[in-house]
Amino acid sequence: MANKISDETIEYVGILAKLELSEEEKRQAQEDMGKMLDYIDKLGELDTQGVEPMSHVFPVHNVFREDVVVNGDDRENMLRNAPAVKDGSYKVPKTVL
Repeated sequence: MANKISDETIEYVGILAKLELSEEEKRQAQEDMGKMLDYIDKLGELDTQGVEPMSHVFPVHNVFREDVVVNGDDRENMLRNAPAVKDGSYKVPKTVL
């Protein structure tokens, strides 16, 4: 394993992740992180010349739907849910406060 992760790095990652790791868990995390970095180094050795970059494994271009209003202006129906107004004053329900 060429990439050696320091004990301080494992402590810092544990703090960032708000984890309390035992000594065995720290040792295992240190080993796993080293293996991940070794694998990344191995991937860096690949010849990617001529390989087109992609953001998705499938040839998906625009997966978003059109932004079209489908329910229209249903103001009267929506206002039926509002609290009643008496004398032009509005009383805030206690659940909102």
